[in-house]
Amino acid sequence: MSGKLADRLPPLLRQLRDPLGLGRAARSPRSAQLTPRTKTADGVARSVCPYCAVGCGQKVWFKDEKVIQIEGDPDSPVSRGRLCPKGAASEQYVNGPLRQMKVKYRRPHATHWEELDLETATDMIADRVIAARKETWEDADEQGRALKRTRGIAFLGGATLDSEENYLIKKLFTALGAIQIENQARI
Repeated sequence: MSGKLADRLPPLLRQLRDPLGLGRAARSPRSAQLTPRTKTADGVARSVCPYCAVGCGQKVWFKDEKVIQIEGDPDSPVSRGRLCPKGAASEQYVNGPLRQMKVKYRRPHATHWEELDLETATDMIADRVIAARKETWEDADEQGRALKRTRGIAFLGGATLDSEENYLIKKLFTALGAIQIENQARI
């Protein structure tokens, strides 16, 4: 049977001729004309999946400074080219239409969110950390034993933090005097 006639067979008959789905059974006239996104990309960068602390390797293809495809990195000793469903969908995380690109803030008792620039939001956080530390600082206990701590600041980490990030967070919050520092990896 000629190639053109075989392409016009109903899908079931094409599948019977190619039960593994590796040849013509997997092709259609439309799919034969498609070009993979990765072929037209300007470049590829290696990255790590942001969803959990496993650290699966990713290949990130980009075109015109925009991410166009993300796949598992076969050279990664952690994931060997495989990604979980969340990692496989991370291109949507980058390009999704619902992705928040601005800082949102809802003032106490307000009924709406307002947009803040990053510098303003960072300054607000720093001011609140300094104020909480100052108001709740415990230099010593009743017997005069040194405490040098605050219970007015706490940190609860998430699963997307890796060991290095957790190390730096622990150092920062310990330096601030916080004693309530926890990570999801230990919960």
